[in-house]
Amino acid sequence: MKITEVAAAVIERPDGSFLLGQRAPDTFYPGYWEFPGGKVEPGETPRQALIRELQEELGITVTRADPWLRREHRYEHAHVRLYFYKVREWSGELHDHVHSALTWQQPGATSVSPMLPANGPVLTALALPDFYAITYAGEIGIDAQLRSLTQALNAGVRLVQIREPRLDEAQRATFAHAAVALCHHAGARVLVNGDATLARDSGADGLHLTSAQLTLTTTRPDFPLVAASCHNREDLEKAAAIGCDFTVFGPVRATKSHPGVIGLGWGSFTDTVAVPPVPTFALGGLTRADLDVARQAGAHGVAAIRAAWADQNGG
Repeated sequence: MKITEVAAAVIERPDGSFLLGQRAPDTFYPGYWEFPGGKVEPGETPRQALIRELQEELGITVTRADPWLRREHRYEHAHVRLYFYKVREWSGELHDHVHSALTWQQPGATSVSPMLPANGPVLTALALPDFYAITYAGEIGIDAQLRSLTQALNAGVRLVQIREPRLDEAQRATFAHAAVALCHHAGARVLVNGDATLARDSGADGLHLTSAQLTLTTTRPDFPLVAASCHNREDLEKAAAIGCDFTVFGPVRATKSHPGVIGLGWGSFTDTVAVPPVPTFALGGLTRADLDVARQAGAHGVAAIRAAWADQNGG
């Protein structure tokens, strides 16, 4: 079946809410809710199609559209490849011309249904925080890391990775159990890097695969949340193929965690990630101050080790 390319918009307001439209009675899946957008015409890029479609459908002029997510879905009538862009800036008043209704929704709290099957998983991706904090208790000490984690959780961090290659097995277990308890008390989700047994034993929400593990993995690990470290486009496609919920891609800049490894730079990051097949966090010498440029480059958000605990202004 021929693949139909579609551009879709996650139109966001400053409060984080996003726009959904209800399909009209004379279309496929009438009454279902979807993200605004439409088919990519011959000679158009997905971004160009997005700008045109939003002008036609909603009467707005897009001034900023950040690449965010690429998905494929097979309907009975079509095989579609959707390119989702986060539309954060536009001009003009919203006037709907094609939908039965429009609604603004909050991530993680959607109140309308049913969603188009291709778009349903996108709601899960939208609920991911834009900051991923990675621990390094092996460098600063378990007690110090737990204190910093508590402060960060109080400041709003809601996604944490336990990554402790310098701790021995007993220390890792002690730290992981304590860290998971703190995260869950604060309503945060936590993944363990590379160790499925420890992730289960500690009650963590998920497993973060190393890039080496990703290469050898053929099916999604049995956890509610699965992520992976990626360093090239093949890694990203593999992560999507096994059903990862998100990835971390880098390093963008040189870091103390990986001495001797040269950073990609934002230009290479943008070219490689493009519109990624799974939500992707940029990693490598970054802080929350890099979030805006990361989004423009195609990242969902930013992941950090040292900066996660030095800069605790929310998650």
